[in-house]
Amino acid sequence: MKTQNFNKTTDVYSIVTNRIIEHLEKGVVPWQKPWTDAGLPQNLVTGKHYRGINVWLLNTLNYSQNSFLTFKQVNDLGGSVKKGEKSHEVIFWKWLEKENKETKEKEKVPILRYYKVFNIDQCTDIPKEKLPPPVVERKNNPLETCEKIITEMPKRPDIRHNEQRAYYHKLEDYVNMPKMETFKSSEDYYGVLFHETVHSTGNSERLNRKELVNSNSNRTDNYAIEELTAEMGASYLKSFAGIPIEKLENNAAYIQGWLERLKNDKRFIVHASAQAQKATAYILNIKNEEKELDITETNIEKADNKSSDRAMELKDIRSSGKENSILMER
Repeated sequence: MKTQNFNKTTDVYSIVTNRIIEHLEKGVVPWQKPWTDAGLPQNLVTGKHYRGINVWLLNTLNYSQNSFLTFKQVNDLGGSVKKGEKSHEVIFWKWLEKENKETKEKEKVPILRYYKVFNIDQCTDIPKEKLPPPVVERKNNPLETCEKIITEMPKRPDIRHNEQRAYYHKLEDYVNMPKMETFKSSEDYYGVLFHETVHSTGNSERLNRKELVNSNSNRTDNYAIEELTAEMGASYLKSFAGIPIEKLENNAAYIQGWLERLKNDKRFIVHASAQAQKATAYILNIKNEEKELDITETNIEKADNKSSDRAMELKDIRSSGKENSILMER
């Protein structure tokens, strides 16, 4: 697997952000596009699923099946890439060992990189026995799957129906939901519940997500990151369960809002998608070995202090302020 190093001309954050911006400017919200029909993007050879922002970047390519390979994997299988086909980026973190100039001790620092993949539809002569079977309609009951996701979540917060609005109360650690019969459909109910449940994963007793714990206003960067994390996480869970991802009525205003955020901070989408991945993995109780976009902000800041050449690391978006009883509303 040939990887691309970060340098001044190859800003991986910009590559990702520009791809997302291109979709948004066309009226397509990548994290609102379900991956149910084509399957969760995965590597054909290893069978491992791609994670973080890679899920949405690869899924928006609109292939019939979300199976991908590197150029070397294609060759190793005796296949070839069709003439004129262009590759697609997969983003990942690589840890490099560096010497601390002060302590002279070896330390590991993270570098954001990417490699190229091709979809199986872009290739020829791949042995039939290596190709994935056609995606078939799932026979599970989506609503039963939704309920199973909620009930089997580790350390699940209390779910109440005290008032007719949806929110997560972070101080008392509970999710409030309007009654199910007030929604247009049960699918809509679970979609909102997923959103609030993703918020709850940020609690200090779960993932201790700084964007939730330190957020004290809906006008901060923390709040914006947390909201996008919840939206991405909810969309992922809806695809996992097989329920529709609803289209927003005020789509133009919604898209414009995120465009402004992305254009002002190229690290925004990468960080939010990584947090959403961790949140959904927590809810589904999945232990992932892949580390494409799974890294702590503490290590990012540590690496950033080591060298100005690694300026692409996440900037500190945390705002100061005391913990309060902010309600994370959808």
